[in-house]
Amino acid sequence: MRLHEYEALDIFERNGIPVPRRGVASTMHEALRVAGEIGYPVILKAQVLVGGRGLAGGIKTASSPDELKEVAEALLSSDVKGLPVLKLLVCEKVEVAKELYVGITIDGYSGKPVIVASTEGGMLIEETARTSPEKIAAIHVDSSLEFYPYQARTMLGRLSGINQQLLTSWTDVIGQLYNVVMRYEPLICEINPLVVLPNGGLIAVDAVLEVDDSAISRVRFPLPDRVERIENPLERRGREIGVTYVDLDGDIGLISSGAGLGMASTDIIGERMKPANFLETGGGITADLLYKCMELIMMKPGLRAVFINVYGGINPIHEGAKGVVRYIQEHNVKIPIVAKALGNRQEETWEIFRSAGVHVVTEAATEKAIDRLYELVGRG
Repeated sequence: MRLHEYEALDIFERNGIPVPRRGVASTMHEALRVAGEIGYPVILKAQVLVGGRGLAGGIKTASSPDELKEVAEALLSSDVKGLPVLKLLVCEKVEVAKELYVGITIDGYSGKPVIVASTEGGMLIEETARTSPEKIAAIHVDSSLEFYPYQARTMLGRLSGINQQLLTSWTDVIGQLYNVVMRYEPLICEINPLVVLPNGGLIAVDAVLEVDDSAISRVRFPLPDRVERIENPLERRGREIGVTYVDLDGDIGLISSGAGLGMASTDIIGERMKPANFLETGGGITADLLYKCMELIMMKPGLRAVFINVYGGINPIHEGAKGVVRYIQEHNVKIPIVAKALGNRQEETWEIFRSAGVHVVTEAATEKAIDRLYELVGRG
């Protein structure tokens, strides 16, 4: 679960990391109020869960109330990389002497946290890593042991141009950021840029925090509601019923019993038609779950057909078929539905589907089922 910048800044501040004065606004008038309390100039940042907002035009400066009105209205009526801007973070504009970078993520090879620091912060940190690796230092840490300041100082000592004041304050920030990692178990915890002020102090003017979904139940500190932050109503409903749902722009609905099966089905559908969604149930299929899955995908406007691709290993697909049939009968569904269901109790599953007029394909190849689907959609 990725947190908005304002949410991450609040967590950083509670853990002792210096952050700017700020406030969140959903309207231009709220932005004016926050800016009035902070004092001009201010930075307005679109709060969308995507990286690269600055390059995409989602970060602006306002030096007066008139300028803020114009900028806030423009941002709140825009989108950034396809995501609508519903909230703005209004921050004080700090004087920048230098920009640094610090982040902690999980090394995919060792499975250990790795702390990364650079004397070149800003939006193009990835380019710095590629062209000037000597400006970046990193250290792996054992999360089962305590983290000590000397470890951060040793890492920072590999970078040039760091005086004693910066070394001390940067070491403190790294220790505080590591505390965030230990408390929230994020996949990434990042400050970019970490700004050096003219007086030598440090302040985090940006914050990235993405908590591992599988760790959320272990986090003992407050976190935002995962479901409420999903802006797409269909994807939010998918999360509520416990399935993975991704909304797409086509008109062929899909229900699959696994991520791999679903991705393959989406690709094959896309060769001749357009999938309306990606949906995978995972394990634990029940009649009630498949009923809700049908209910979910049928919420999509303009749906022309439904493809069901399920495998009965640990999943009781015959129970799932009962839920699909119940939905068809209760809602008098008229669009074509094609099902490929293989594995445990497959013959029973086929008969249940056929009882409601579902077109059952018994071949193992998904392409055969999509051929049948294409015939029906074309005929319709």
